[in-house]
Amino acid sequence: MPDKQDDRQDKRSLPFFGIPKIMPYIKKYRGLMLIMVITGLVGSTIDIIIPLYQRYALNHFVGLGTLDMLPWFLIIYVASLVFTAAANYINGHLALTLEVSVDKDLRSLAFDHLQTLAFSYYNQNSVGYIHSRVMSDTSRIGGLFSWSLAEGVWQGTYLIGAIAVMLAVRPKLALLVLLVLPLIVILFSLFQARLIKVNREVREINSRITGNFNEGITGARTIKTLAVEDLIEKDFRAETANMRRTTVKAARFRGLFASTIGLASSLALAIVLWKGGVLAAEDVGTFSLFMSYAQGMMEPVRWIIDVISDFITTQVNIERLTRLLETKSDVTDTDEVIRIYGDSFDPLRENWEEIKGDIEFQDVSFHYPDGEEMVLEHFDLKIPFGSSIAIVGETGAGKSTLVNLVCRFYEPTEGRVLIDGRDARERSQLWLHSALGYVLQTPHLFSGTVRENLLYGNPDASEDDIRRALELVSATEVVEKLEKGLDTDVGEGGSLLSTGEKQLLSFARAILADPKILVLDEATSSVDTITEQKIQKAIDTIVKGRTSIMIAHRLSTVQNADCILVVKGGKIVEQGRHKDLLALHGYYHELFTRQYEDEATASVLG
Repeated sequence: MPDKQDDRQDKRSLPFFGIPKIMPYIKKYRGLMLIMVITGLVGSTIDIIIPLYQRYALNHFVGLGTLDMLPWFLIIYVASLVFTAAANYINGHLALTLEVSVDKDLRSLAFDHLQTLAFSYYNQNSVGYIHSRVMSDTSRIGGLFSWSLAEGVWQGTYLIGAIAVMLAVRPKLALLVLLVLPLIVILFSLFQARLIKVNREVREINSRITGNFNEGITGARTIKTLAVEDLIEKDFRAETANMRRTTVKAARFRGLFASTIGLASSLALAIVLWKGGVLAAEDVGTFSLFMSYAQGMMEPVRWIIDVISDFITTQVNIERLTRLLETKSDVTDTDEVIRIYGDSFDPLRENWEEIKGDIEFQDVSFHYPDGEEMVLEHFDLKIPFGSSIAIVGETGAGKSTLVNLVCRFYEPTEGRVLIDGRDARERSQLWLHSALGYVLQTPHLFSGTVRENLLYGNPDASEDDIRRALELVSATEVVEKLEKGLDTDVGEGGSLLSTGEKQLLSFARAILADPKILVLDEATSSVDTITEQKIQKAIDTIVKGRTSIMIAHRLSTVQNADCILVVKGGKIVEQGRHKDLLALHGYYHELFTRQYEDEATASVLG
């Protein structure tokens, strides 16, 4: 699935490689960064001084032929080495701490923010793209602000310090050595735009590969049953081949850039060798100092070029992660609502009114965020507490629209949805969602045990509560035949259980929450006839004292509903009780007759 946000991304470079955009999320580590800078300065300053020690040793001990002050020289020299080793160790330890801390915080921020986004975001962005942002992008950013900072302080300080010492000792020779720096700046400006473009392409292709890999795993059963392994492999190989070509292209740019800069850096050493012959005869210590600095400058220059390339690469990661964190949900609570009711992570439950379960649509018009055609227009409907509403229609007719609005997964384009006489937007999303019991057509269980999955419905449920919920939906037999009963692991997504078993447990989980509003989204469509009969019998019992909304494909399951809404082409074309709709001889009559004939035929042939 294409990531629409990446398709719309700004292709221009962010100022300062996008660092100002990410700083608000990591500013809590400014103290740690400051200590890293200090230890880096200490270590690099001592490294700058070392050639001065060598200059003194050559001119004093060798040039003058005396060992005067040698013990003190050795003590100071060794102490400097020990001190810089300690500073470098502390600096590395802090860099590692900063890296893992930033990774943790950014991933937590991204994950928490994803929990607040509406369904429309997940409809437009694939799992692979989202996974890449939360894991890969955060990892690159964490490395940038830890190891790059630690190395950057050392390398930058050494380069500046070496230049300063050379200018102080021999200005003319130093200026000749520094002639290579303008060449480096020119080369950087020529390569920067191309490196940004090609590295952005690499990151986007990598995201698509992650998405394809995820689909290859989650859709393994479908792939095998359709026997399309060759097609999937062909697509995956094409994407990885594209990744290889683009990565090689990026590597060529970086290699050409680094090689050119390396050549320019080597000119500094050549200049010293060329102009330093006379200097070596009259001042061997200063000649040694310039040789050390000319050679030592190469590593910082090469590193700076590499880290600039990393900054360019990581800019893409910063763009993508900050775009996710700045994405606004289509469904949000106002500041006033959050002040009174709290949000999804810090709810103020003491201010929550008890939900009764009255639902009303008032002049509601709606179209989905990624579409313009109205699905509902000036729709009115009252669903009193305790009543049951059924929504029927052919596959793809738009039966879930009303449920999405009731559950506030989407907001009305116009009009209001009232819960207990008040606009649902006047209370928090969590307030409403806490009163919902939702059983999906495709059941989903979380990794863990049966007990843990049931307790998602009600974390405070007792053993007796769990037992009653299982008995109510005839799921007791499912648990009893499992090796460890309630403590049996269900596997990823419930993969160790059958679809029918997962559906019964999902039903029990919803009931355990004791919801005021119960939503059944074709809850019996994926189970066998015997299990369907068990669930249908349970439904007749548990809907009492609740407001229930049933999305149904099998019309035999909704005949007792207080009101049936018939959906066709995304529009509600008929509504009323079962007998009244049959008497109209309209679309509902057509659906019922056709389904009855199909079931009768299947029964005879079966």
